[in-house]
Amino acid sequence: MATDWLGSIVSINCGDSLGVYQGRVSAVDQVSQTISLTRPFHNGVKCLVPEVTFRAGDITELKILEIPGPGENQHFGDLHQTELGPSGVGYQVGISQNGMGKLVKKPSSSSSAPQNIPKRTDVKSQDVAISPQQQQCSKSYVDRHTESLSQSKSFRRRHNSWSSSSRHPNQATPKKSGLKNGQMKNKDDECFGDDIEEIPDTDFDFEGNLALFDKAAVFEEIDTYERRSGTRSRGIPNERPTRYRHDENILESEPIVYRRITVPHNVSKEFCTDSGLVVPSVSYELHKKLLSVAEKHGLTLERRLEMTGVCASQMALTLLGGPNRLNPKNVHQRPTVALLCGPHVKGAQGISCGRHLANHDVQVILFLPNFVKMLESITNELSLFSKTQGQQVSNLKVLFSPADLPTSPVDLVINCLDCPENAFLRDQPWYKAAVAWANRNRAPVLSIDPPVHEGEQGIDAKWSLALGLPLPLGERAGRIYLCDIGLPQQVFQEVGISYHSPFGCKFVIPLHSA
Repeated sequence: MATDWLGSIVSINCGDSLGVYQGRVSAVDQVSQTISLTRPFHNGVKCLVPEVTFRAGDITELKILEIPGPGENQHFGDLHQTELGPSGVGYQVGISQNGMGKLVKKPSSSSSAPQNIPKRTDVKSQDVAISPQQQQCSKSYVDRHTESLSQSKSFRRRHNSWSSSSRHPNQATPKKSGLKNGQMKNKDDECFGDDIEEIPDTDFDFEGNLALFDKAAVFEEIDTYERRSGTRSRGIPNERPTRYRHDENILESEPIVYRRITVPHNVSKEFCTDSGLVVPSVSYELHKKLLSVAEKHGLTLERRLEMTGVCASQMALTLLGGPNRLNPKNVHQRPTVALLCGPHVKGAQGISCGRHLANHDVQVILFLPNFVKMLESITNELSLFSKTQGQQVSNLKVLFSPADLPTSPVDLVINCLDCPENAFLRDQPWYKAAVAWANRNRAPVLSIDPPVHEGEQGIDAKWSLALGLPLPLGERAGRIYLCDIGLPQQVFQEVGISYHSPFGCKFVIPLHSA
């Protein structure tokens, strides 16, 4: 009968996923193919539940550690059990065709009646092994039951005899040194020394304790403290913290004002920088007045030409490839720049740019028509340019000679031919020839300080560089850039312009149509 196995102390191995359980058999059911252990231990640790039930499919190996005497399992008789068949030591759990385990009797000479088997202390217990399973182990389910205090104390007494009963009766107990024996005893006390009566039978009430925690009140208290102390907020649940770039300031500042420049007249066109600052355009008359006031305060034409040449050459070097193109490893690939200049101040700005490009190992070809009388600024710039390795072309015949100007496209064409005050120059033969060569060469064009009206531009530009403040340039000017030529803020105020520098850490910035 199934009741013959009640009270036996067994060890159940459920594989690597569930581990090893030890305890006293409290119920065996053949119909549902389950076995229950009371006061179980899982991998040597006392379980918090009073009883654990296993299915046959979850068991990998089963060992009987101790079998009770004839009168020790009477208190288990009132439990409802299903008949398993004749009891005895020689039983092993097999796997039926439907995947459930069942008890199969080993061949034995004993009768079908229950046998009186000696205690573990008299005879070595028989090990019952389970055949390896071919299906995946499922998780065991736990049924919680209450049990009397007498059963707990009985299991406690029998547990203390596990370590001693596992050895053979004729095997001598090995002697241990006092220090090592004391260490092992301390480990045993640490693992099994807790009083069984002190472990509560009831489970911890997670829901009840969680209901005692007012999450909203706690976060409100934290936010109140942070506002008073001035510390930065750590965020609230479901809110992602703000991420900052390496160039952003985490400290709160005043609201950003994007319109820092205002002009005294109606603005026909506005631009904006990469930072979002608004840069209004100015009329040609206001721009001319601004330069005149600056010259009166000491920003002479020579200083302005030098500043314009530096900024224009810096932009040109960037367009030519910057450090990727201009380095000692690319000496055989020197960039070539064709500079087309007219006999006026804007032409002098181009000559200054060509001198700085030539100083940076750029092959510069300067075209300037030959006049009997030149402006003093042009004469001074030509004198400095002649000291470089740049090449100057003045004659139209020489201009179209392959020996002086290449027929293949150059790397960059800088246009300084146009000037609003010298519109008659567009009818000159040298002007038409230079424009025809630039359009035929198909090289990208950079215009320095181009005129406002598109009819005054003979060459379509890909980039245009404005000085100080931009003019309302059209589509033929290409992409607009703005350079800082060193105009003081008080100069802007004298002409009625409220000015705040939009350049930041640069001298040349790109402008976008607002």
